[in-house]
Amino acid sequence: MGRTDQDVDALLGDFVAARVGRGGAGTGDVRIDGVSRVSSGRSRENWLFDVVWTVEGEPRREQREPLIVRRDPLGGLLETSRAVEFAVLAALVPTEVPAPHPRWLDATGDELGRPSLVMRREPGTCDYFVLNGPRPLARRVDLAGRLCDLLATVHGVDWAAVGLDEVLVDPGPAAAIHELDAWEEIRRRDQLEPQPELVLAGCWLRDRAPTAARTVLVHGDFKAGNVLLDDDRIVALLDWELAHLGDPMEDLGWITQPLRTDEHLIPGAWERAQLFERYTAATGHAVDEASVGWWNVFATYKTAIMQLSGLRSFVEGRSDELYRPTAAVLGHLLDTVAGQG
Repeated sequence: MGRTDQDVDALLGDFVAARVGRGGAGTGDVRIDGVSRVSSGRSRENWLFDVVWTVEGEPRREQREPLIVRRDPLGGLLETSRAVEFAVLAALVPTEVPAPHPRWLDATGDELGRPSLVMRREPGTCDYFVLNGPRPLARRVDLAGRLCDLLATVHGVDWAAVGLDEVLVDPGPAAAIHELDAWEEIRRRDQLEPQPELVLAGCWLRDRAPTAARTVLVHGDFKAGNVLLDDDRIVALLDWELAHLGDPMEDLGWITQPLRTDEHLIPGAWERAQLFERYTAATGHAVDEASVGWWNVFATYKTAIMQLSGLRSFVEGRSDELYRPTAAVLGHLLDTVAGQG
């Protein structure tokens, strides 16, 4: 399914040439090199490539800029907007958030086959389970603290000052209901058969929705697997396609949901108490643990709905990867609902 490397290579060549031009001031012809698809990223196609050009002079020298293009797949877990993601990344450039630097956008897919955005590519790797990996415990705890500080930095962005309110809706105190409405609509659109567990969870969530104490920039999929690391150095926070304005407790609920314990917590050394204490110190805002509990349920609910979308994509022939709500996810959802009372 989808295009071959050669197809994307040709499309990118034309796309880059149209933006950089050929033989600009002080440069020779621009070309692209090393186009390859990487497996990371479950919801977008990620293609690596370099833009290469020669700088005239004595001696002539070649320069190269490493880039990555995120392109919509035919089908998958999420349907999001590359134009909105590009606008979020552009707004974050002057902030302290280490987000990827955006370069170009094909919002409609007219040039790259499907909606796409091109970003600067930084060195490093992603490791979903780095906090419970082979590094010594002290280094893992230190990294966990700095990841918490990174989340606090995201939540500290003055979103109005950088113009994010021009592309993202501010739901105000009703952030929980706003998100619930959006994901319930996706469930109704994508489910292939009745989903009584999700209906039950949705009713529970609606009856107990918390009020947001403040509005922040929410990442929406904060996790170690979306953080680019160079050894222990945090290089960039990736995958902003779910970013929105909302309740900061949402991100805390996402990273402390039962499904992600191995990614975010270190048994006996970095648990909810340590995470919440560090977050409070970094932001100056206390954690509302009851609200986080609601967002824990919502996080698992959202995960199950993503899997419904993946299943529909597979059945309709738009994806060759079979996703479906598993017994583990639904079990966690019902157990969390029961545990929250």
